[in-house]
Amino acid sequence: MTKLIIIGVGGFFGAIARYLLAGWVQALSQSVHFPYGTLAVNVLGSLILGFLARYAFLYGALSPEVRLLILIGFLGAFTTFSTFSNETWNLFMDGATLPAFMNMLANVGLGLAAVWLGQMLAIFVGG
Repeated sequence: MTKLIIIGVGGFFGAIARYLLAGWVQALSQSVHFPYGTLAVNVLGSLILGFLARYAFLYGALSPEVRLLILIGFLGAFTTFSTFSNETWNLFMDGATLPAFMNMLANVGLGLAAVWLGQMLAIFVGG
């Protein structure tokens, strides 16, 4: 039960952070045709997850409870793959095929690049 509470607390704050950051970035972009807010959240979440996962693996820096709180709870609620999928589908349904493909390429490509960068930063910071 304690594990579920830890995950829930992380998820509570991750969901709030996602809402605030995605809304801020989307408003900043002034775009009604591309979900920049979701993209920003997915890339940042991938960067943080890549860094923390590698750092924890290399240096044993995170306790099991902190992993539950941050990696599963916070980042699980913060990253928005389901939102990304729905927004991409809606772009297709609206006939916006090019933005839909751009959204997929940007989220997946930048997400993978951010995980790699996070892992490289973990090696650099720890070594």
